[in-house]
Amino acid sequence: MKKNVLLIAIFMIALLGFQSCSTENDKVITTSRLQLKLVDSPGDYQEVNVEIVDVLYNYSENEEGWISITPEGFTPIITDLTKLIAGNDLLLSDVIIPSGMLKQVRLVLGDNNTLVIEGEQEGENVTTHLDTPSAQQSGLKLKLNTELEPGYSYTFILDWDVQKSIVKAGNSGKYNLKPVIRVNTEVNSGSINGKIIGEILEDDINGSVPLKEIIVNIYTTDGVYVTQSLTNENGDFIIRGLDAGNYKINIEDNNYINYESVDTITVNVGEVTYAGIIELIVPVT
Repeated sequence: MKKNVLLIAIFMIALLGFQSCSTENDKVITTSRLQLKLVDSPGDYQEVNVEIVDVLYNYSENEEGWISITPEGFTPIITDLTKLIAGNDLLLSDVIIPSGMLKQVRLVLGDNNTLVIEGEQEGENVTTHLDTPSAQQSGLKLKLNTELEPGYSYTFILDWDVQKSIVKAGNSGKYNLKPVIRVNTEVNSGSINGKIIGEILEDDINGSVPLKEIIVNIYTTDGVYVTQSLTNENGDFIIRGLDAGNYKINIEDNNYINYESVDTITVNVGEVTYAGIIELIVPVT
């Protein structure tokens, strides 16, 4: 009898110990990993330099409850958006935060935002200041509305559309920065990559070579514009943060015949679809 009581007591102690460990584990796994990556949809500019002074997140849609992701003593980031192409991105944050319904993030911009455009003289570049009144006052708010599950990592792609974000202020010669950013998450999206080649006649080159700074447009099969990217010096491009579905590539360049992919390009979640090597053809004169 005493032996049975002792066994029961040992069993109950072990059970309580297991429950205690489980509870502790449950308490430990209440956080998620958050990554924010900035990429660029190109515009017709030499440089677009923006200063990011803070990154915040919020679990509600109210003005209260904003939490800064940036560490103490954070040095503001100045980045040229036109360089964030062909797989080159800017990692804005890689932090562990409490799990839950993440409603919004906010980018706060500083005063050091500039635009570099071609001047009237060949080879001349002109640098002008970009005014960003709304972003300076309250920050650029981006809605995420994503449930962060404990123990999981989430990477959000912030695709900054430079062409739509820069607005010329009448005939004043000034430019305003009104950011337009498309947000998607890698866990719910896929990518398209490929390479662009073609002839460069003025360099007297025989055969095709990689073409840099070619704008690659992505459309749905219904002809709805989605986004665009730019090739790097090796002719490579990658477009991330695309919803699963079918797409087509369209390229319009004054030096080449307009190109549109004949076959649809299928994007699957979590995968990179290779569009192949695309050769642009010089018009016959």
